[in-house]
Parts: sequence; C-alpha cells; structure tokens
Amino acid sequence: QPLRRFPLDAAIIFSDILVIPQALGMEVTMVPGKGPTFPDPLNEPGDLVKLQENVDVAQELAYVFQAIKLTRYELKGKVPLIGFSGAPWTLMAYMIEGGGSNTMAKAKRWLYQFPEASHKLLKILTNVIVDYLVGQVTSGAQALQVFESHAGHLGNEQFTEFSLTYLREIAHQVKEKLKVLGLDQVPMIVFAKDAHYALEDISQSGYEVVGLDWTIQPKVARERTGKKVTLQGNMDPCALYASKDKISEIVKKMIEEFGTQCYIANLGHGMYPDMNPEHVATFVDAVHTHSRQICKNK
Repeated sequence: QPLRRFPLDAAIIFSDILVIPQALGMEVTMVPGKGPTFPDPLNEPGDLVKLQENVDVAQELAYVFQAIKLTRYELKGKVPLIGFSGAPWTLMAYMIEGGGSNTMAKAKRWLYQFPEASHKLLKILTNVIVDYLVGQVTSGAQALQVFESHAGHLGNEQFTEFSLTYLREIAHQVKEKLKVLGLDQVPMIVFAKDAHYALEDISQSGYEVVGLDWTIQPKVARERTGKKVTLQGNMDPCALYASKDKISEIVKKMIEEFGTQCYIANLGHGMYPDMNPEHVATFVDAVHTHSRQICKNK
C-alpha cells in the first residue's frame, strides 16, 4: 500500500523486533495503551534457563520468511526489499524491563551487577539474530538493517562492551554465512539511536550504511565518518507536523548538507500514527525534487 501511494525507492518488511525473544520462548503480549509487554521478564541471571537453546530459526520465524517471499514477489522488482532486526542490547533491555522504559535501569543494572550473564544473553541473542538475518536474505531480502534503538541509554564504555561488540559480530557473521551459502552479499545498515559519541567506531563496524537520528548535524556526521560509509537520515519525524512548504525547506537544507553521494534521505526515526499522509508525500517529493536539482546544478 505505501508503494502504491508514494514514489518510494525501497520497501522494508514490517515485523516487530520482539519476534526474537518470542523465538527464544518468551511470551510477548500487546497491552492497549502500553504496547508490547513481557508478562514474565528476566529478573536475575538464573532466569536465562527459561530461554530455549539451539533455536530452530527457520521454523520459529518461518512466518517472517514467508512474508518476505510474498512481498518480494508482489514488488516484482520495482524497488529493493529491506529486511531488519532489533540489535542485541535493545532486545536484552526489553526482555529485562518487561517492556518500554524511560531509564532502562533494570537492564543497565545487569550490565554492572551481572556482566558475565549479560554477555551470555547478548551472545544468545546475537546467534539468533545472525540466523534470522541470513534467513531473510535467503528468502529474498536485498538489504538488511539492524536497529539498536536503546543505544542512547549507554555511555561510551558500556556501548563499546555491550553493544558495539555484538553489532560488529553480527555484520561479520552474516557476511561469512552468506559467503558459505554462496549467496551475494547485501548492504547492511546499522542504526544506533543517540550514539553519536561512538560514531567513528560505528562507521568502522562492518556496515555499509550508518543511520542517523535528528540530533546530529549532517556536516558533523560527514566529518566524523569521512568517506568510509553511506549515511542515512536524519530529518526529525516531528517535522512532518510542519506545513508542506516548511517540510520542503527542511528537506532541501538536509540534502544540501549531506550531499547527494553516499547518502540515503530518510527520517531520523519512525513516524507516529497521527501524521498526515499528505505530508509524507511532500517529504518524498521534496527529496526527489531537491536532489535532482542539486545534481543538475553541479
């Protein structure tokens, strides 16, 4: 439906990031007004025994792979299809907090009090995520995005130890497994929200694209990443509440600052349900119009 309505350049398969904990045997329920919730979250390291060992990802997440196959067929080559997964730290945080949290204090307590158990859980998640992403490519995904939505809750040292280590491992293992399977490599995108403090390290973590939120200036991001990676982002989603003229103005400035090479125009995070679809159309049209004009004037 979005591709029939807007002239987008790619499609992304929609599946909640919490399908990974579900595959590990944890129950997830949707609570009205609260969102996804774990009725029985992980409280202490001993709770790790609740998680399934040797998860058969092909079986547990077969419905996602089938959705990718069907979507790829329906797209008929019009645009590439992007697969995605939540990253280990973000999933760990949900599994311990029992849902969303403003502080992630329960999850961060694990990092300080139970570092060994934290690494054990992160390794379990990493292994499942790798198989999940490879399965998506096998099913037809032509690019992959890994979301570390809760990176901003960590300091630099914690991020390096408990997030970046596993983001790197995911990129490395996915590429190696695709090679072993004789499949073509696909571009990989990493989005670590609010983790500008580690931008240089993120840009060297094995991903071809680094997604950015709206709290970093494009020129600063370019300076800190050089020409090592493509950048994606980073308009504030709430800018879609602005007038159409203002949206076009913001998009023009964004593209001018990022440049038209090694860049994917996008929002800096997800949209909200009450946003006007016409303003989404304005955003997409502005990206195409201004980028063409900038290229023409070079």
